[in-house]
Amino acid sequence: METTKNPGSVNHRIREGLARIASVMRNEDWSRAKISGLNPTQLAILELLEGRADGLSVKDIAANLGVSQPTATDSIAALERKDLVAKNSDGIDKRSVKVDITTTGRSVLDLAKPDSGAARDAVDALASHEQEDLLITLVKMISHLQQNDAIPIQRMCVSCRYFAPFVHSDAARPHHCHFVDAAFGQREIRVDCREHEIADPAVRAATWTAFNKG
Repeated sequence: METTKNPGSVNHRIREGLARIASVMRNEDWSRAKISGLNPTQLAILELLEGRADGLSVKDIAANLGVSQPTATDSIAALERKDLVAKNSDGIDKRSVKVDITTTGRSVLDLAKPDSGAARDAVDALASHEQEDLLITLVKMISHLQQNDAIPIQRMCVSCRYFAPFVHSDAARPHHCHFVDAAFGQREIRVDCREHEIADPAVRAATWTAFNKG
């Protein structure tokens, strides 16, 4: 049993803290979804599809949200009935179906943008350098989860073929994005970038090593 003189491990306490934050964010997701007449899973599907110009398969949607395929299928069907998503044949494999967000779906999503809330306020309460440190820590945790196949590859800078870490001498802008051909800093590291193109495994490994050394 955890006591004042015998606290749980740091690992355990960090996970407890993340669980508390996740609880607040889940409650806020319920509130945002209710405004849109959806449930949190349906809202999450719209948010996932919003930045995917080519759509996603049901399997990919389920994997990204960490839900079963039947759950994803049921939620997609409900969204389709409301004309918020549409199923289209894959341009390469006609037997495969991709799910796309519709114009109506984007309009509904605009109503549920997380522009305020307790979780946002808690991040804003952190000093600038604390926000930056937290962002990089989260990127490292997400990367570890990816490497252990706990989640799919995310559209982060550190897994993108355009990302070159710590190639500039400017401490404020040490990284380079070859997509826009521009230097940028730690605060601009993306967790979900629309222009992301996954690098091959060898490049991802080398990029991650360079990023960690920096």
